[in-house]
Amino acid sequence: MKTWDYLTDPALAPIYRPSVVAGLAVALMGAPLAILVVLKRLAFIGQGVSHAAFGGAGIAYALGITGVVAAGATAGEAAGARLAFTGIVLAFCIASAIGIGRMTPGAERGPSRASGSAARADTAIAVVLVASMAFGFLLVNVVARRTRAPGQPAPPGVETVLFGSVVGVSWVDAAVGVAVALVVVGTLWWMRRPLLFWALDETSAAAFGVRTERVKMVLLVLNALAIVTIMRLAGVLLATALLVLPGATGLRLSDRLSGVMAWSLAAGVVGVMGGLVLSFEADLSPGPSIVLALVGVYGVACGVRGGTRRAMRAG
Repeated sequence: MKTWDYLTDPALAPIYRPSVVAGLAVALMGAPLAILVVLKRLAFIGQGVSHAAFGGAGIAYALGITGVVAAGATAGEAAGARLAFTGIVLAFCIASAIGIGRMTPGAERGPSRASGSAARADTAIAVVLVASMAFGFLLVNVVARRTRAPGQPAPPGVETVLFGSVVGVSWVDAAVGVAVALVVVGTLWWMRRPLLFWALDETSAAAFGVRTERVKMVLLVLNALAIVTIMRLAGVLLATALLVLPGATGLRLSDRLSGVMAWSLAAGVVGVMGGLVLSFEADLSPGPSIVLALVGVYGVACGVRGGTRRAMRAG
C-alpha cells in the first residue's frame, strides 16, 4: 500500500507527513466555516475572495516579492519569501472581503436596505472578483516585461496562484496551517452565539442587539484567512469546496446544531484524508482528488437522507 509506505519510509515520510497535518488543519478549519457560509448562502464567496488573490499577487510581484528565491537559497530564506508573498496576498484578500461586506447591506442598517441583500452579495463578490483579477493580471504582465538581472527568479505563473499542492508542503507550511486553523476555530468558538443567531435569523439578531455588521465582517475576514491558507496549500478549487461541501453535508444529515457540526467535521476529515489516499495510491493530483472525495461524501449524505425520508413515508 503506497500510502503506508509514504508515511513510514524514513526517506519519504518527511515529504508526505506534513501534507497529512496540513490536510487535517484545513479540514478542521473549513468545516465550521462551511456551515455558516451555507446558511448565509455565501457559497460564491470562496471564488470571489480566492480569485481576489490575483490582485495581491500582482502587488507582490510589483514590489519584487515573488514567493520564490534563487537556487542555493537556505530553507529559512525560502520560507521567508513564501511568508512575505502570502502576507501581501492575505492583506489584499482581507481588504476585498471587507469591501464585499461594505457593499452588502444587512439588517442592522434597516429592513429596506437589507431587502435583496443576497442578490447584492453576489453582485459585490462578482465586482471584486473581476476587478481584482484584471488588476492582478495587468501588474503581472508589467512585471514580466521587466528585464531581470541574471540569476533573479522569474515570477511564478498564474497557475501558482490558482493551484497549490498539499503533497510536498513543508513543515513550516503545515505549522502555519495549524496556527491559522487554531485562530479561526478559536474565534468561531468565542463568537459562536452571535454568529449563529445572525446566520439563522439576521433580522431578529439585530432587533435583540447583536451587532450584525461586525459579526458579518468577522465571518468575511475569517473566510479570507481560511481561503488564502487553503489556497496556498492546495489551490482555489479546494478552498471553494472546503467552504461549502462539509457544511452542506452536515445540514443534510442532521437538524440539530451539534449533529450538523459533528457531521460537517466528519465530512471534512473523511473527504480530505480520503482524497489524499486516493492521490497517493493512484498517483493523482491531490487537490482534485480531495474535491472529488468531498463531493462523494456529499452524494452519500444525499442518498442516506433521501432513503431515510422514503422509509419514513413507507412506514
